[in-house]
Amino acid sequence: MDITIRNITPGDNAVLANIIRMALREHNMARPGTVFTDPTTDHLYQLYQAQRSAYFVAEGNGQVVGGAGIGPLEGDVCELQKMYLSPQSRGQGLGKKLILHCLHFAKTNGYTQCYLETAPELEKAVKVYAHLGFRDLPGPLGNTGHFGCDRWMMIDL
Repeated sequence: MDITIRNITPGDNAVLANIIRMALREHNMARPGTVFTDPTTDHLYQLYQAQRSAYFVAEGNGQVVGGAGIGPLEGDVCELQKMYLSPQSRGQGLGKKLILHCLHFAKTNGYTQCYLETAPELEKAVKVYAHLGFRDLPGPLGNTGHFGCDRWMMIDL
C-alpha cells in the first residue's frame, strides 16, 4: 500500500469519524467515556485548529485509512489522540509511522512529554506504544473526559 501522511482537511471529518467508531465497535469499546460518544469525533478538523494541535491523516492508495492527532494537555505535556486505523491498513507499520509523525510534531512544537489514554481491548496498539517507549502511568493525567479508558501511558520527547 502506498501511504501518504498529510494534515486533516474539512472533508475528512466524516470518513475519520466512521473509521474511529468502526474500530471501537470491533473492539467492544462502543461505550460512553470513549471517543465513540465524544461529539468532537465528528468535527476533527475544527478541533485541531487550536494552537500547538494537529491531526494527521493517513491515505493508502488515495483512500483515507486512518489518522492520529496531538493536542495540548497541561503545560508542556501533549496528548496523542484519536489514533485509529481501518482494518485493512493495520499490521503494516502504519500506526508506528503515524505515531512517530505525531511525536515529531509535538517535539518541534515545544512539548517535552506525550500522554495517551487507551484500553486493554486495544492490545496491539498498546504493544506498539510500549515498543516506541511509552511507559505505563498509575492513573490518568488531566481531565480528558474519557473515563472509559483505563490504561494511561507517557513518553518523554
